Amino acid sequence: MTGLLRLPAELRDRVEDVLAGRAEPVPARHAATVVVLRDHEEHGLQAFMLRRVRSMAFAPGAYVFPGGAVDPRDGEAALAWAGPSPAEWGAAFKADETLARELVCAAVRETFEESLVLLAGPTGSSVVDDTRGDAWEADRQALLGRSQSFGEFLHRRGLVLRSDLLRPWAHWVTPAVEPKRYDTRFFVAAIPEGQRAGDVSTEADQAAWVRPAEAAERGRRGEWPMLPPTVATLSELSAFETVADALASPREIVVYEPAAVIVDGEPYLVLPEDIAQHYASG
Repeated sequence: MTGLLRLPAELRDRVEDVLAGRAEPVPARHAATVVVLRDHEEHGLQAFMLRRVRSMAFAPGAYVFPGGAVDPRDGEAALAWAGPSPAEWGAAFKADETLARELVCAAVRETFEESLVLLAGPTGSSVVDDTRGDAWEADRQALLGRSQSFGEFLHRRGLVLRSDLLRPWAHWVTPAVEPKRYDTRFFVAAIPEGQRAGDVSTEADQAAWVRPAEAAERGRRGEWPMLPPTVATLSELSAFETVADALASPREIVVYEPAAVIVDGEPYLVLPEDIAQHYASG
């Protein structure tokens, strides 16, 4: 049926309980994810993707973009900042200034933690050109272990967060029936010149640069497990030839929170019409 995606059978009881009011939805944690893009001489526009290890509680085995939940310390106001202000990001994502600051910091921090790509530099108009080596790895591990905050990391290295290198792209909330939920803002960014995305995340067992159209088609066919936001984002990005084109594209941020239903005794996810079309194309 158009606009319906089959959910795992083991979710049927959970869907029925939530729909009947017998179970309360789990609160959604604020999170950020970043689609890191590059221009390849032969393959054109590419996005960096990770495959989550199958032991993960959320989306095991799924192909995703770097990202994760907001750390309470991501809102530290003292860190050096260049580019659109938290207030401007809040306007783009319909969030208050504190949450907007947290989301942008989480986006930059998580991208570094999971891919080595760091959207920060010594000044507001420069960016670090290489994040490989033992010292950078020690910092990455300290961020992962939460023994240092993102603001402390930037301050100690004398770096400025470059919010101007990010663009707002989408806003998705995990369906109410899921046992683990996130309220996620999607960003896009170009990989800075000189940096290399690495397969460093312990939450992933594979990393790859892929053409958005090819990855979206693999997701639609079920060859690569993907959540609807990932398929939709890849499908949208497949319309662009270059990173510059994607970054220059105007975006109206709409909040998507797919609902779940029971049809003929089986659980399904109901996709909004404009999202369902991404599953029909390709």
